[in-house]
Amino acid sequence: MEDLNQLVKIRKEKIDKLIESGVNPFPYSFDRTHQTGDVKKNFDDLEGKKISVAGRIMAVRIMGKASFCHIQDMQGRIQLYVQRDAIGVDVYKMFKMLDIGDHIGVSGIVKKTKMGEVSVFAESLELLSKSIRPLPIAKEKMEDGKKVVYDQFVDKELRYRQRYTDLIVNPEVREAFIKRSKIISAIREVLDGNDFLEVETPVLQSIYGGAAARPFTTHHNTLDMKLYLRIANELYLKRLIVGGFDRVYEFAKDFRNEGMDRFHNPEFTQVELYIAYKDYNWMMDFVEKIFNHVAKKVVGGTKLQFNGHEFDLAGPWRRLPILDSIKEFTGHDVSNLDEEGLRKVAEELNVEVSPDMGYGKIIDEIFGEHVEPKLIQPTFIIDHPVEMSPLAKKHRSKPGLVERFEPIIGGKEVGNAFSELNDPIDQRERFMAQMDLKSRGDEEAQVMDEDFLRAIEIGMPPTAGLGIGIDRLTMLFTNQASIRDVIFFPQMRPEKKK
Repeated sequence: MEDLNQLVKIRKEKIDKLIESGVNPFPYSFDRTHQTGDVKKNFDDLEGKKISVAGRIMAVRIMGKASFCHIQDMQGRIQLYVQRDAIGVDVYKMFKMLDIGDHIGVSGIVKKTKMGEVSVFAESLELLSKSIRPLPIAKEKMEDGKKVVYDQFVDKELRYRQRYTDLIVNPEVREAFIKRSKIISAIREVLDGNDFLEVETPVLQSIYGGAAARPFTTHHNTLDMKLYLRIANELYLKRLIVGGFDRVYEFAKDFRNEGMDRFHNPEFTQVELYIAYKDYNWMMDFVEKIFNHVAKKVVGGTKLQFNGHEFDLAGPWRRLPILDSIKEFTGHDVSNLDEEGLRKVAEELNVEVSPDMGYGKIIDEIFGEHVEPKLIQPTFIIDHPVEMSPLAKKHRSKPGLVERFEPIIGGKEVGNAFSELNDPIDQRERFMAQMDLKSRGDEEAQVMDEDFLRAIEIGMPPTAGLGIGIDRLTMLFTNQASIRDVIFFPQMRPEKKK
């Protein structure tokens, strides 16, 4: 293969020649009447009619006075038949200078070729954008009677870094992101249809809170103060409940300065919603409603496949207390153990725990390693220890627990929900307990938020809240094993200089 710099040099020289011949390599617009998928889908109505299409050249075959090429747009590819006598000698000469990767616009007649392929027979052709850098187009050849594909753009890291290239040469990648958009739209339909109000809350916060996570920090020059990128939007949405908005939701970008793996990206998207006068029992029913609606909208039914498993979202989902789940899957009854006893169980189960971890964190580690991966069918893990949930209301009949649930599907948690704590005295004590954990070295413990306490001291009605991770939900609905495959531009290490 020619040296990349040489190929770029040749293409830049073509730009100079095009300009010399009076062709603008980067014009301003083109009046497109149809996209490729529409032409193929509506061929019977469009046959013999003149249309205009535009897209990127992905294949070209020059044959003297006539040529074939395929262009690609968002809907797919279509063949163009380009004949010198139809478009003119000068334009055809320009066409033969073009490369794979260039954008062109074509007006012509819709027909089928002798081979039966729907095509546009060009009557005019314009260059819309000259590509300088060549695409990594896959090639095929026959070896021992078998078709072999090579030069494919398959390197995962390179694909994530150059998502724009990935989307061009691996168009099937688009499907996951199209479904992601449909998932968000479907959730909005449910929420808007149930009289929720979509709102916006601050991304830059003077005090972070609403989750157990380490924040990213920044500095505001004018105010000369440290600010944090939000780790959750919970505490601000609850302020709106206090203010009299009974049903609110927000699709939010949140940021957590923690590890990266196939389920975690430091920048992620979630939807959080809060509704006054409801509890976590109502919210579990509502979650089933949301997931059923999304499934029917996105995949046409409630059955999904993920990571080699098949499951049905139809419901009703199993409701399993977290301490019961640990006993069921490990054989250890931890319901009456203190922190010391829990540490011994963790040691027996080979679960690594550190001295700064409190009772709740240890429960979470045991559950995460020995229970969560085994929960394939949709399950609500309910009734967590109070130490795990500083923002959840104490259980009305089970001392030491809170009214909280996590929806688990395909072996992974995809959300979190509470009967929200609205007792300001209890909330202050919970914050104090979190500050004690922070003093022990727990960097993810929550901090005291006096303004939030002041808000609920004014009075917050009984409230149910829910957060759903959009990235993980998209993984589920697209059967993708890594969160990087459902985020357009995942976080990466700096690219090494060559």
